[in-house]
Amino acid sequence: MSRQYILQRAPSAAGVHIDYAAELNEQQLAAVTAPPGPILVIAGAGSGKTRTLTYRVAYLLENGVDPKNILLLTFTNKAARQMLDRVTNLLPMDASGLWGGTFHSIGNRMLRRHGSVLGYSSGFTILDREDQKDLIDTVVAAAGINPKEIRFPKGDVLAEIFSFTVNTERTLEELLAEKFPYFLPLLEQIRDVHERYERKKKATNSMDFDDLLEKTLRMLKEHEEVADTYRRKFQFILVDEYQDTNKIQADFIDTLAAEHRNVMVVGDDAQSIYSWRGANFKNILAFPERYPDARVFKIELNYRSVPEILSVANAAIAANVEQFRKQLSATRETNEFKPAVVALNDGSEQAQFVAQRILELRDEGVPLDDIAILYRAHYHAVELQLELSRRGIPYQITSGVRFFEQAHIKDVAAFIRFVANPRDEVAFKRMVKLLPGIGGKSADNLWRAWEQALDANGEISSWGERLLPMQVGARSKKSWQQLAFTLDEIAPGGRPNPPSEMITSIVEA
Repeated sequence: MSRQYILQRAPSAAGVHIDYAAELNEQQLAAVTAPPGPILVIAGAGSGKTRTLTYRVAYLLENGVDPKNILLLTFTNKAARQMLDRVTNLLPMDASGLWGGTFHSIGNRMLRRHGSVLGYSSGFTILDREDQKDLIDTVVAAAGINPKEIRFPKGDVLAEIFSFTVNTERTLEELLAEKFPYFLPLLEQIRDVHERYERKKKATNSMDFDDLLEKTLRMLKEHEEVADTYRRKFQFILVDEYQDTNKIQADFIDTLAAEHRNVMVVGDDAQSIYSWRGANFKNILAFPERYPDARVFKIELNYRSVPEILSVANAAIAANVEQFRKQLSATRETNEFKPAVVALNDGSEQAQFVAQRILELRDEGVPLDDIAILYRAHYHAVELQLELSRRGIPYQITSGVRFFEQAHIKDVAAFIRFVANPRDEVAFKRMVKLLPGIGGKSADNLWRAWEQALDANGEISSWGERLLPMQVGARSKKSWQQLAFTLDEIAPGGRPNPPSEMITSIVEA
């Protein structure tokens, strides 16, 4: 009968470096020092869940677990970096072999290494939402659909529909019936566009963000040799914000944890806020059912809020039908301010209330500089801005477009994306439409010519040899020659230069 061993590094000769009992409260300590096996940590708001996860990683490392055998899944890549930086500061050891990041970044990393089993090269392009819209619009036009003649959903709406079907693992018909019933008569056309969109992504060696999840899970389920590689590698899996995972993400974790079952998930069922994009808080509620031997820890000591805030929060949470019962308690002292829950009929009433309350506070001596309005989505600001303007209340909006979503950044990125993946249709069209005299129709024609000029294997020895024979208008000819020169400069012989050098060449071109 075969036996299985988990190889562990020898503990540091200097012994344990962290006094966990001194650094953590009793609830955190119990979770951090729990023995291997499935673990569910219900961490209330402000209870130090990030600290708990960080010290759990440190605890595993101090007890001989090799960094390369740990997978840390977080809600943002920044959170993963901060946790790993903290671990490095806590321990005098190199933890660089540890994999940490979002589900999407980990999926991207796996697909870069093994995506060939699904027919993708390691240089595939990742489409953001604007890229998706552009590619879907191209597909809609190729399908002979004129959105002006029929009430057909726009590219961004179709991207949302396709994304929701992936993240909830539901059929297109089910989703349309529930969320977009007015598009049900167009089901077959939308299904055709979806199929064309999937084929177009494959043909252009491109993936959208949902593919980074769906295709990673499919790769693990359909290719056992790949799954075995990662099951053996990741002996300990830690997951942050588990209440906001969707079906695919939960399946991804379970698939990787199937062999060692050393999975710790941390979250709070009462803080799930992403159901609108497919998150399902029942993942966290059902964890003890999927892992009957799971240990459940509750961390209920709140370091962030005053008792008055927690009193309202506890009362609101108590009304939840499905939940892990918890009672948050505060470490901070009480103050004289009490929160208010105000029920209003609509957005207009809400804006009026907020503006009126601001004027009352100003009359009470509170400076306007000390008042802030927080809202869940930017579109909520429209009615607020109108009402504040009506009442003569000066204000400043603090928001903006993400760095990589800014138009000029995407323009530069299009060059880099294209030389990395010459089949990237979206990047090619964005790049050539920067040239004078080239619009949407010309870009379509140039793309078809480029596809014919491209080798079957997609390899490039000289960009100029492929681009210069292509027909462009007189107005565009000089710029077209400059484009070919720039591409040869940033990727000589088809091999891209370092990103910093490419960016300099593109900006100076």
